[in-house]
Amino acid sequence: MSDFERSDSSLLYVQVADYVREKIYSHEWGVDDRIPSEHELMAMLGLSRGTVQKGIRALVDEGLLVQQRGRGTYVVQPVMAEPSGNKLLSFAESMGSQGIPFVTTVVEKRVEPANKACAWALHVKRGAPILYLERVRSVFDEPVMFIESHVALSQCPGLEDVDFTDEGLFVAVARTSGRTIGRSERIFSARVCGKRRSEWLRCDEHAPALELEQTVFFSDGTAFEWGSVWLPANRCVISSTTQRLAF
Repeated sequence: MSDFERSDSSLLYVQVADYVREKIYSHEWGVDDRIPSEHELMAMLGLSRGTVQKGIRALVDEGLLVQQRGRGTYVVQPVMAEPSGNKLLSFAESMGSQGIPFVTTVVEKRVEPANKACAWALHVKRGAPILYLERVRSVFDEPVMFIESHVALSQCPGLEDVDFTDEGLFVAVARTSGRTIGRSERIFSARVCGKRRSEWLRCDEHAPALELEQTVFFSDGTAFEWGSVWLPANRCVISSTTQRLAF
């Protein structure tokens, strides 16, 4: 017997999507599980095929489900997991450590003067030369992050000539500066993707995303990068390991 209850407050296909989404969020239908077929859902929910199809399609568009021809509809495994802990890794290094192949697309690369916000974040003079860099990282042909970086060129001479499709930013910074990268300060915020970022992440502009704003420092405490990483909520997760201290 189904626990589905119709409501007059929203469209039926939206109610179908809400029902299936709750099954996934509650882990009743887990990652890689095949969900009931359209005909089974029609019988369970007492709804037409068109309504069920529209509700399932909404969750496919969200990235919660994937449809495989001849096999059925399955709950999706997030494309990548980003470990969060005490060790500072670039996203390229993180994916490499997990054995996840990825492709980097450089969207924008230009030298520009630091504006007020950038100068404050990087502790440089307003108007100092900054490398502005936008990149998209894709895994299995799915874009999983949109990265915006502002880097102080006074700290990393020649960085503007790097091909970032082949070389990671941290590696290039360490090479051009001759210095060791030390730590980062991060702020996590829930956002919607917005028009520009959604175009590159291939999602709806109102889709939820996690914005990770960070400032990265050399081991001597000098800031060199300030920027944001945008992670679509349906394709990435942040994992963390913590240890309780003895009292």
